[in-house]
Amino acid sequence: MFDVLIIGGSYAGLSAALALGRARRSVLVLDGRRPRNRFTPHAHNLLLHDGDAPADLAARARQQVAAYPTVQLLEAQATAATRFPDGSFEVTTEAHGTFASSRLLLATGLRDELPPVPGFAECWGKSVIHCPFCHGYEVADLPTGIWNNGPEVEHQVKMLLNWSRELTVFTNGPATFGPEVHALLQANVIELVETPVAELLHTGGQLTALRLADSRTWPLPVLYARLPWQQASELPAQLGCEITEQVLIRTDASYRTTVPGVYAAGDCAVAPPQLALAIAAGNLAGATLSRELILGA
Repeated sequence: MFDVLIIGGSYAGLSAALALGRARRSVLVLDGRRPRNRFTPHAHNLLLHDGDAPADLAARARQQVAAYPTVQLLEAQATAATRFPDGSFEVTTEAHGTFASSRLLLATGLRDELPPVPGFAECWGKSVIHCPFCHGYEVADLPTGIWNNGPEVEHQVKMLLNWSRELTVFTNGPATFGPEVHALLQANVIELVETPVAELLHTGGQLTALRLADSRTWPLPVLYARLPWQQASELPAQLGCEITEQVLIRTDASYRTTVPGVYAAGDCAVAPPQLALAIAAGNLAGATLSRELILGA
Protein backbone atom coordinates (compact mmCIF):
# COMPACT_ATOMS: atom_id res chain seq x y z
CA MET A 1 0.00 0.00 0.00
CA PHE A 2 1.57 3.25 -1.18
CA ASP A 3 0.58 6.61 0.22
CA VAL A 4 0.13 7.96 -3.30
CA LEU A 5 0.00 6.43 -6.76
CA ILE A 6 0.85 8.92 -9.49
CA ILE A 7 -0.33 8.00 -12.97
CA GLY A 8 1.84 9.83 -15.48
CA GLY A 9 5.53 10.59 -15.07
CA SER A 10 5.93 13.76 -17.08
CA TYR A 11 6.37 17.26 -15.64
CA ALA A 12 3.32 17.45 -13.38
CA GLY A 13 3.63 13.88 -12.14
CA LEU A 14 7.34 14.13 -11.38
CA SER A 15 6.92 17.54 -9.73
CA ALA A 16 4.30 16.04 -7.42
CA ALA A 17 6.54 13.04 -6.74
CA LEU A 18 9.38 15.36 -5.77
CA ALA A 19 7.23 17.25 -3.26
CA LEU A 20 5.89 13.99 -1.81
CA GLY A 21 9.33 12.39 -1.67
CA ARG A 22 10.69 15.32 0.27
CA ALA A 23 7.78 14.86 2.67
CA ARG A 24 8.89 11.21 3.08
CA ARG A 25 5.67 9.78 1.65
CA SER A 26 5.72 6.41 -0.12
CA VAL A 27 5.01 7.05 -3.80
CA LEU A 28 4.84 4.98 -6.97
CA VAL A 29 4.93 6.78 -10.33
CA LEU A 30 3.51 4.77 -13.22
CA ASP A 31 4.57 6.22 -16.55
CA GLY A 32 3.76 4.99 -20.05
CA ARG A 33 6.47 7.31 -21.48
CA ARG A 34 4.21 9.01 -24.03
CA PRO A 35 4.31 12.69 -23.04
CA ARG A 36 2.24 15.11 -25.07
CA ASN A 37 5.31 17.15 -26.09
CA ARG A 38 7.30 14.15 -27.36
CA PHE A 39 6.95 15.45 -30.93
CA THR A 40 8.77 18.73 -30.38
CA PRO A 41 12.59 18.99 -30.34
CA HIS A 42 12.83 21.97 -27.98
CA ALA A 43 11.00 23.22 -24.90
CA HIS A 44 10.62 26.99 -24.59
CA ASN A 45 9.23 29.56 -22.18
CA LEU A 46 10.59 27.53 -19.26
CA LEU A 47 12.93 29.55 -17.07
CA LEU A 48 16.42 28.02 -16.62
CA HIS A 49 15.72 25.44 -19.35
CA ASP A 50 14.67 27.50 -22.36
CA GLY A 51 15.50 25.55 -25.51
CA ASP A 52 16.30 22.24 -23.81
CA ALA A 53 15.09 19.00 -25.37
CA PRO A 54 11.97 17.68 -23.60
CA ALA A 55 13.44 14.18 -23.41
CA ASP A 56 16.53 15.54 -21.65
CA LEU A 57 14.40 17.49 -19.17
CA ALA A 58 12.32 14.41 -18.37
CA ALA A 59 15.39 12.20 -17.93
CA ARG A 60 16.99 14.72 -15.57
CA ALA A 61 13.76 15.03 -13.60
CA ARG A 62 13.44 11.25 -13.23
CA GLN A 63 17.03 11.07 -11.97
CA GLN A 64 16.40 13.74 -9.36
CA VAL A 65 13.11 12.24 -8.16
CA ALA A 66 14.59 8.73 -8.01
CA ALA A 67 17.16 9.96 -5.46
CA TYR A 68 14.42 9.98 -2.81
CA PRO A 69 14.20 6.50 -1.28
CA THR A 70 10.43 6.56 -0.70
CA VAL A 71 9.70 7.24 -4.40
CA GLN A 72 9.64 4.48 -7.00
CA LEU A 73 9.42 4.98 -10.75
CA LEU A 74 8.02 2.26 -12.98
CA GLU A 75 7.64 2.39 -16.76
CA ALA A 76 4.17 0.93 -17.02
CA GLN A 77 0.87 1.73 -18.70
CA ALA A 78 -2.03 2.00 -16.27
CA THR A 79 -5.17 0.50 -17.76
CA ALA A 80 -7.75 0.55 -14.95
CA ALA A 81 -8.38 2.25 -11.63
CA THR A 82 -10.83 1.43 -8.86
CA ARG A 83 -11.87 3.36 -5.77
CA PHE A 84 -13.04 1.10 -2.93
CA PRO A 85 -15.67 1.97 -0.30
CA ASP A 86 -12.96 2.53 2.32
CA GLY A 87 -11.43 5.27 0.13
CA SER A 88 -8.40 3.28 -1.02
CA PHE A 89 -7.44 2.75 -4.64
CA GLU A 90 -6.19 -0.02 -6.88
CA VAL A 91 -4.55 0.56 -10.26
CA THR A 92 -3.99 -2.15 -12.83
CA THR A 93 -1.19 -2.03 -15.38
CA GLU A 94 -0.68 -3.79 -18.70
CA ALA A 95 2.32 -5.88 -17.67
CA HIS A 96 3.14 -5.25 -14.01
CA GLY A 97 0.06 -6.31 -12.09
CA THR A 98 -1.88 -4.12 -9.67
CA PHE A 99 -0.88 -1.55 -7.06
CA ALA A 100 -2.79 -0.06 -4.13
CA SER A 101 -2.69 3.35 -2.48
CA SER A 102 -4.61 5.63 -0.16
CA ARG A 103 -4.50 8.57 -2.59
CA LEU A 104 -4.34 8.89 -6.37
CA LEU A 105 -2.90 11.65 -8.54
CA LEU A 106 -3.76 11.73 -12.23
CA ALA A 107 -1.14 13.39 -14.42
CA THR A 108 -2.29 11.54 -17.50
CA GLY A 109 -2.25 14.42 -19.97
CA LEU A 110 -4.24 15.06 -23.12
CA ARG A 111 -4.20 13.55 -26.61
CA ASP A 112 -4.30 15.96 -29.54
CA GLU A 113 -6.54 14.78 -32.37
CA LEU A 114 -4.43 15.24 -35.48
CA PRO A 115 -6.32 15.41 -38.78
CA PRO A 116 -5.72 12.52 -41.22
CA VAL A 117 -3.88 14.74 -43.67
CA PRO A 118 -0.62 13.32 -45.11
CA GLY A 119 2.39 15.09 -43.64
CA PHE A 120 0.53 16.64 -40.71
CA ALA A 121 1.76 14.20 -38.07
CA GLU A 122 5.35 14.43 -39.32
CA CYS A 123 5.32 18.23 -38.93
CA TRP A 124 3.40 18.36 -35.64
CA GLY A 125 5.44 19.98 -32.87
CA LYS A 126 8.19 21.04 -35.30
CA SER A 127 6.78 23.38 -37.94
CA VAL A 128 3.06 22.81 -37.29
CA ILE A 129 2.70 24.30 -33.84
CA HIS A 130 -0.01 25.30 -31.38
CA CYS A 131 1.30 28.00 -29.05
CA PRO A 132 3.06 31.27 -29.89
CA PHE A 133 4.40 31.59 -26.35
CA CYS A 134 6.09 28.19 -26.68
CA HIS A 135 7.23 28.42 -30.31
CA GLY A 136 6.49 31.85 -31.73
CA TYR A 137 9.81 33.59 -31.12
CA GLU A 138 11.75 31.15 -33.29
CA VAL A 139 9.41 31.63 -36.30
CA ALA A 140 8.65 35.33 -35.86
CA ASP A 141 8.28 37.41 -39.04
CA LEU A 142 8.05 34.35 -41.29
CA PRO A 143 5.07 33.76 -43.59
CA THR A 144 2.67 32.03 -41.21
CA GLY A 145 -0.45 29.96 -41.70
CA ILE A 146 -3.39 29.53 -39.32
CA TRP A 147 -5.30 26.22 -39.46
CA ASN A 148 -8.60 27.07 -37.82
CA ASN A 149 -12.24 27.91 -38.45
CA GLY A 150 -15.09 29.44 -36.52
CA PRO A 151 -15.33 32.62 -34.41
CA GLU A 152 -12.17 31.79 -32.44
CA VAL A 153 -10.16 32.73 -35.53
CA GLU A 154 -10.59 36.37 -34.50
CA HIS A 155 -8.69 35.92 -31.24
CA GLN A 156 -5.98 33.81 -32.85
CA VAL A 157 -5.37 36.31 -35.65
CA LYS A 158 -5.13 39.22 -33.22
CA MET A 159 -2.63 37.28 -31.12
CA LEU A 160 -0.44 36.07 -33.97
CA LEU A 161 -0.15 39.51 -35.57
CA ASN A 162 2.27 40.18 -32.70
CA TRP A 163 4.66 37.58 -34.16
CA SER A 164 4.09 37.96 -37.90
CA ARG A 165 2.29 40.42 -40.16
CA GLU A 166 2.28 37.92 -43.04
CA LEU A 167 -0.61 35.62 -42.13
CA THR A 168 -2.87 33.31 -44.15
CA VAL A 169 -5.97 31.64 -42.69
CA PHE A 170 -6.78 28.11 -43.88
CA THR A 171 -10.29 27.08 -42.87
CA ASN A 172 -10.06 23.69 -44.62
CA GLY A 173 -13.57 24.19 -46.01
CA PRO A 174 -16.16 27.00 -46.02
CA ALA A 175 -15.46 29.66 -43.39
CA THR A 176 -17.92 29.54 -40.51
CA PHE A 177 -17.12 32.88 -38.89
CA GLY A 178 -19.07 36.11 -39.23
CA PRO A 179 -18.52 39.44 -40.96
CA GLU A 180 -16.47 40.86 -38.07
CA VAL A 181 -13.75 38.28 -38.66
CA HIS A 182 -13.85 38.84 -42.43
CA ALA A 183 -13.41 42.56 -41.77
CA LEU A 184 -10.44 41.86 -39.49
CA LEU A 185 -8.75 39.78 -42.18
CA GLN A 186 -9.33 42.43 -44.83
CA ALA A 187 -8.07 45.25 -42.59
CA ASN A 188 -4.81 43.37 -41.99
CA VAL A 189 -4.42 42.10 -45.58
CA ILE A 190 -4.75 38.48 -44.43
CA GLU A 191 -5.71 36.05 -47.17
CA LEU A 192 -8.46 33.52 -46.51
CA VAL A 193 -8.13 30.07 -48.12
CA GLU A 194 -11.26 27.94 -47.85
CA THR A 195 -10.11 25.17 -50.18
CA PRO A 196 -9.49 21.97 -48.18
CA VAL A 197 -5.88 21.01 -47.55
CA ALA A 198 -4.89 17.70 -49.15
CA GLU A 199 -1.29 17.35 -47.94
CA LEU A 200 1.46 19.06 -45.99
CA LEU A 201 4.70 19.03 -47.96
CA HIS A 202 7.77 18.91 -45.77
CA THR A 203 11.40 17.85 -45.42
CA GLY A 204 12.03 15.90 -42.23
CA GLY A 205 9.11 17.60 -40.49
CA GLN A 206 9.98 21.09 -41.71
CA LEU A 207 6.95 22.39 -43.56
CA THR A 208 7.59 23.74 -47.06
CA ALA A 209 4.10 24.08 -48.55
CA LEU A 210 0.44 23.12 -48.32
CA ARG A 211 -1.01 21.23 -51.26
CA LEU A 212 -4.67 22.10 -51.62
CA ALA A 213 -7.47 19.89 -52.88
CA ASP A 214 -7.54 21.81 -56.17
CA SER A 215 -3.85 20.88 -56.71
CA ARG A 216 -2.51 24.35 -55.91
CA THR A 217 0.52 24.52 -53.63
CA TRP A 218 0.91 27.25 -51.05
CA PRO A 219 4.54 27.82 -49.93
CA LEU A 220 4.66 28.13 -46.16
CA PRO A 221 7.32 27.42 -43.48
CA VAL A 222 5.13 27.49 -40.36
CA LEU A 223 1.51 26.68 -39.52
CA TYR A 224 -0.39 27.25 -36.28
CA ALA A 225 -3.07 24.61 -35.81
CA ARG A 226 -5.92 24.78 -33.31
CA LEU A 227 -6.82 21.13 -32.76
CA PRO A 228 -9.39 19.38 -30.60
CA TRP A 229 -8.11 17.17 -27.78
CA GLN A 230 -9.29 14.33 -25.58
CA GLN A 231 -8.22 12.97 -22.22
CA ALA A 232 -5.26 10.70 -22.98
CA SER A 233 -6.37 8.12 -20.41
CA GLU A 234 -9.63 6.36 -19.65
CA LEU A 235 -8.89 6.45 -15.91
CA PRO A 236 -10.60 9.79 -15.15
CA ALA A 237 -13.84 8.47 -16.66
CA GLN A 238 -13.49 5.11 -14.89
CA LEU A 239 -13.14 6.88 -11.56
CA GLY A 240 -16.07 9.19 -12.24
CA CYS A 241 -14.11 12.46 -12.35
CA GLU A 242 -16.15 15.37 -13.63
CA ILE A 243 -14.91 16.73 -16.97
CA THR A 244 -15.34 20.38 -17.97
CA GLU A 245 -16.58 21.76 -21.28
CA GLN A 246 -12.92 22.26 -22.18
CA VAL A 247 -12.40 18.47 -21.79
CA LEU A 248 -10.29 19.01 -18.67
CA ILE A 249 -10.64 17.24 -15.32
CA ARG A 250 -12.46 19.60 -12.98
CA THR A 251 -10.38 20.44 -9.90
CA ASP A 252 -10.37 22.97 -7.09
CA ALA A 253 -7.51 25.39 -6.42
CA SER A 254 -5.46 22.60 -4.79
CA TYR A 255 -6.10 20.18 -7.69
CA ARG A 256 -8.59 17.97 -5.89
CA THR A 257 -11.02 16.40 -8.36
CA THR A 258 -14.70 15.79 -7.71
CA VAL A 259 -13.82 12.25 -6.55
CA PRO A 260 -12.56 12.11 -2.93
CA GLY A 261 -8.91 11.13 -2.72
CA VAL A 262 -8.23 11.75 -6.42
CA TYR A 263 -6.12 14.69 -7.57
CA ALA A 264 -5.27 15.81 -11.10
CA ALA A 265 -2.49 18.05 -12.40
CA GLY A 266 -0.80 18.91 -15.68
CA ASP A 267 -2.43 19.13 -19.10
CA CYS A 268 -5.28 16.81 -18.14
CA ALA A 269 -6.55 19.47 -15.72
CA VAL A 270 -4.65 22.73 -16.24
CA ALA A 271 -4.95 25.32 -19.01
CA PRO A 272 -3.12 26.67 -20.87
CA PRO A 273 -0.82 23.70 -21.54
CA GLN A 274 2.60 25.01 -20.55
CA LEU A 275 5.48 23.25 -18.82
CA ALA A 276 5.85 25.84 -16.10
CA LEU A 277 2.18 25.56 -15.19
CA ALA A 278 2.32 21.75 -15.18
CA ILE A 279 5.33 21.81 -12.84
CA ALA A 280 3.65 24.33 -10.54
CA ALA A 281 0.39 22.35 -10.46
CA GLY A 282 2.23 19.12 -9.64
CA ASN A 283 4.16 20.80 -6.85
CA LEU A 284 1.02 22.24 -5.26
CA ALA A 285 -0.88 18.96 -5.60
CA GLY A 286 2.02 17.08 -4.02
CA ALA A 287 2.26 19.54 -1.14
CA THR A 288 -1.49 19.38 -0.50
CA LEU A 289 -1.45 15.59 -0.56
CA SER A 290 1.42 15.61 1.93
CA ARG A 291 -0.47 17.84 4.32
CA GLU A 292 -3.58 15.67 4.10
CA LEU A 293 -1.62 12.50 4.76
CA ILE A 294 0.27 14.05 7.68
CA LEU A 295 -2.76 15.63 9.31
CA GLY A 296 -5.10 12.73 8.53
CA ALA A 297 -7.55 14.85 6.56
